[in-house]
Amino acid sequence: MNASLTDFARLTNGQAVALDRIPVLDLTRLQASIAACVHAGCRVSALFGAVSPQQGNTRLYVVLADDEQNLLLAAAADAVGDAYPSLTPQCAQVHLFEREIAEQFGVRPEGHPWLKPVRYRRSWTGRDVWQRPAGEAILPAVGDFYRVEGEQVHEVAVGPVHAGVIEPGHFRFQCHGEQVFHLEIALGYQHRGIEEMLLGGPDARTIHLAETLSGDATVAHATAYCQVSEALAGRAASARGQALRGIALELERMATHIGDLGALAGDVGYLPTASFCGRIRGDVLNMTALLCGSRFGRGLVRPGGVGFDVDAERLAELGRRLDACEKDARVAIELLWKTPSVMARFEEVGTVPRAVAVELGLVGPAARAAGLERDIRRDQPCGIFCFSQIPLATYESGDVFARAYVRWLEIQYAIAFIRDQLHALPGGAARLPVGVFAPDQFAVALTEGLRGEVCHVAITDAQGRFARYKVMDPSFHNWAGLAYALRDQEISDFPICNKSFNLSYCGHDL
Repeated sequence: MNASLTDFARLTNGQAVALDRIPVLDLTRLQASIAACVHAGCRVSALFGAVSPQQGNTRLYVVLADDEQNLLLAAAADAVGDAYPSLTPQCAQVHLFEREIAEQFGVRPEGHPWLKPVRYRRSWTGRDVWQRPAGEAILPAVGDFYRVEGEQVHEVAVGPVHAGVIEPGHFRFQCHGEQVFHLEIALGYQHRGIEEMLLGGPDARTIHLAETLSGDATVAHATAYCQVSEALAGRAASARGQALRGIALELERMATHIGDLGALAGDVGYLPTASFCGRIRGDVLNMTALLCGSRFGRGLVRPGGVGFDVDAERLAELGRRLDACEKDARVAIELLWKTPSVMARFEEVGTVPRAVAVELGLVGPAARAAGLERDIRRDQPCGIFCFSQIPLATYESGDVFARAYVRWLEIQYAIAFIRDQLHALPGGAARLPVGVFAPDQFAVALTEGLRGEVCHVAITDAQGRFARYKVMDPSFHNWAGLAYALRDQEISDFPICNKSFNLSYCGHDL
């Protein structure tokens, strides 16, 4: 890996560097370096296209996370023409990234094992790698699906409209009886074109777009955007603002994890935990509302710190609510682990082995449940997490139980972290001025959201405006893990496998 590292610029989380410091390599060399670094333990955090200074070409940028060294590695290469050799056969982590680049820029990765659209939209350049008839629209889930042929093999199509009040997504199962041979997931119904809307910013709407990238991860995405903004302006957020961001981020994690555990209980017909967790999740959301007036944290995280400060009275009230929540959550959730009928449904179901989690580049609870010690708060810390660490919650079995139990551990660790911050909240201003962005810069920010790594990458032009803004929600990494988890499972286990990942449709579709 050491030889390959020389091909990359080295950054830390929340840092900006001059764009001309990002090495522009020969494409073959870049791909070889990516493969070597991933083989040595790095992860692909982002791989995306941008308009090259050389007219008519697409420049590919990559950001690798070297968690052992707490470093981010960045490099680029120009894809000359309309095609380039696919890296996916040598590095499975890039399979969806290459499909996205083809969709957005019309550059085809030749040799990709399953090249099809990601979000089903026309490429920015107007080039169409899908070879469709002129004027024919590409619609979500319309196209080829992988098929398993054989006697008594049948196909089951689920969605995009589902029985619950959830986002749309299409799931195509290849089954033999109840046994699932293969699951293919087709998304794109929630595509809003946010990355294009961010170009030319920042402006008055930019922070609101960041907050709505994935609604239940408002704080995580807003924090990543603000860290990018602060890096581009060469300013830091206030100490008090960073601590309040950390509190809000862990409340966001708690609320969703508690809701997930309640949903899992409901899917196996265990109503006590399902009923209690629904109410307790609401209590946690109300704690976030106590900070800023919004149950989802809208308006709280702002460049330079936070948009709302808190007084001693509200801090004391937050502490009282946190104590009550801890007691209620413990009673409701620990019922799961003590109930044999629940454990029979959770254990040895939807298993993703550690080696597969590494190969697919899984992040967040899905990765930690497979035994991977992977957490941005520890491995690439920024803000308050540079000074206050949270224990790593891992499990080894990689099944539904592991993904559920890791959530319970993280709830407990989040409560302890918030309590510590409430008792030692820094004084001073909650927000500091940020100022204008530097021109021709490359900035990266990572945040450990409730589903895992949130990655924002910004490139500014000569006027300090966004020439490219790339967002990677953790769901982009993890949908392939859900598809793998269904292999050789009963199709009736799909609801609990799906809930145990709890991935974001709109975070993927952007």
